[in-house]
Amino acid sequence: MSLLISILVLLVAFLITAIILVAPGRATEEMKAPFRNRYFAHRGLHTPDKSVPENSLAAYEAACRKGYGIELDVRLTSDGRVVMMHDPDLKRMCGVDLAIEDCTYEELSQYTLAETSEKIPLLKDALKLIDGRVPIIVEIKPCNSSLSLSKKTMSILAPYTGAYCVESFDPTIVRWLKYNAPVVLRGQLAHRLKDYDNSLPWIGRLFAANCLFGLLGRPHFIAYETGHKPWTVKLTKLMGAMHVVWTSHPKEMGGTPEKDARENDSVIFEFYEPPISIK
Repeated sequence: MSLLISILVLLVAFLITAIILVAPGRATEEMKAPFRNRYFAHRGLHTPDKSVPENSLAAYEAACRKGYGIELDVRLTSDGRVVMMHDPDLKRMCGVDLAIEDCTYEELSQYTLAETSEKIPLLKDALKLIDGRVPIIVEIKPCNSSLSLSKKTMSILAPYTGAYCVESFDPTIVRWLKYNAPVVLRGQLAHRLKDYDNSLPWIGRLFAANCLFGLLGRPHFIAYETGHKPWTVKLTKLMGAMHVVWTSHPKEMGGTPEKDARENDSVIFEFYEPPISIK
């Protein structure tokens, strides 16, 4: 009997610890409403052949015209400008082996995206184009100047009157948002343990994959990779967190779009055109 009691005590303690670690922050319905039951075009409504490149003004305009929300990525140049780019360098999108944070904006302006006429846009230009027509999810990319990028991004977003929320893979950025932008809906990005690289120690990858860094930033939503979610991530939804899935693909590309929509509050998608709303 004493062994059983000890096991039960350990299980209860384990569960309580998990709850403390993953508990989400509280967001009002007004904060959540623009982002619930919506489809968000991943890096804009870009095309597989890159004729409309990702994170381009053309991709953002295409999403706006269809009525989709937009997920976009921000990075910082060496002269402190906030630009739209997913990758830390120009290799994939511009064919040049240069890091974004080593280049000035003027230097980046020399290159085009995927051999089109589209240039790497500034955040302020993206906001001017979108102009509140659709809600946006802004992902702050981890970098060597994460604090500066976070400050500049939120400074640019502050006067914007359209609906926006902010997310990051970096829990320290989410923590910064908690204290410096408490009325802005904030999200923790995460994916499965096997998909993290070795830049984090194993325990760090374990915590990140299971959203156990929630204690730091108390995110209002969890944006998790499509597929299986750990039980700790499912627990966050029971505790009131919104769930956003990325990146949903069509069936012919091995995706599960119906399942993604059924199990989440919002869907970040690419390479197919779903309805504007989930429900």
